[in-house]
Amino acid sequence: MGVLCDDAVVIQKPRKPGDPSIVTVNCSDKTGLACDICRTILDFGLYISRGDVSTDGKWCYVVLWVVPNDSSFKGQWSNLKERLLAICPPCLLPIYYYEPPPPRKSSQLYLLKFCCLDQRGLLHDVTQVLGELELTIERVKVTTTPDGRVLDLFFITDNVELLHTKERQEETCVQLRSVLGESCIICELQLADSHYESLQGISSISPAVAEELFRSEYSEKGSHLQALSPDMTRLKKASVNIDNSLSPSHTLLQMYCVDHKGLLYDIMRTLKDYDIKIAHGRFSAVTKGYRDLDLFIQHQDGKKIVDPEKESALCSHLKMEMLHPLRVIIANRGPDTELLVANPVELSGRGRPRVFYDVTRALKALGICIFSVKLFNLKEEYIGAP
Repeated sequence: MGVLCDDAVVIQKPRKPGDPSIVTVNCSDKTGLACDICRTILDFGLYISRGDVSTDGKWCYVVLWVVPNDSSFKGQWSNLKERLLAICPPCLLPIYYYEPPPPRKSSQLYLLKFCCLDQRGLLHDVTQVLGELELTIERVKVTTTPDGRVLDLFFITDNVELLHTKERQEETCVQLRSVLGESCIICELQLADSHYESLQGISSISPAVAEELFRSEYSEKGSHLQALSPDMTRLKKASVNIDNSLSPSHTLLQMYCVDHKGLLYDIMRTLKDYDIKIAHGRFSAVTKGYRDLDLFIQHQDGKKIVDPEKESALCSHLKMEMLHPLRVIIANRGPDTELLVANPVELSGRGRPRVFYDVTRALKALGICIFSVKLFNLKEEYIGAP
């Protein structure tokens, strides 16, 4: 029996502009906790510049230095703390009476539907508002009509579980109308029903494209449908080494690769899916664009990773995540150009945070108009752009 301590998460704000904030998590340990922490921080638009992890198997201590990735972070430190507290296991403290909270139900799915006049960058602006409101996009369908109007269907969940209230719904619509302006024709929010089932299928893609998007093993041959530039080829190098000689009870996992947004989450997600615990770890600061990581790890049963096949599979999977966190293909379908983006999901079914936000942001910056979108949270993200 235990309770959740409010000081399990402490956030020290920067003393001066440009300095990192320090996030400290001190709570009971569980397999995959580092992944959940990195995911939450990434979901808030923050970047982990360096960090330390330590645990004795029952209690863990995590310190992360974080900075905003971009202007999308609005200083929601209290919200971040609440989200981090929600993923921390309860503290095992002796008490005379404790009534545990009821089990958390799965988030209710809502349909956000709006129609407006089309304008460049609209989809990214809407996505940014939803992110600031802590609304998670599960699926999207966007259609542009010949008369220049856009009909958007966003299937969303609420991270703060308040979207069932009238106040929260009104706040969402007001924020969206402030972005859409006078071009907004309709903005409605309701519980999702049969509309969601109609979007369960995936678009038809060729076997070659499917293989490129969804392959899960790293290949040293580096075959791609689309050739990489010399600069990209030079950057796409990664080193993953396993050493069992330095510790009698832990395996040392050493990684070196080019840094990218969400790198630590990609690595932690892989370890979580393999049921691997981190006993001690250090995420060094980036040097000349590269990142060093040293992790002492164990299987969930407390044993070292000594099976050669398991070592090889783990190293291959980690290399894939370090070099190809997102799989991107540009293809032609008739007169249209398709941009297909695929990202792995956790075994729990959760996709990588902010992928849709980043894709729409890049297209807006490039001045590319989006006329049709299909987003599938568990399989692929599909965007059509002229």
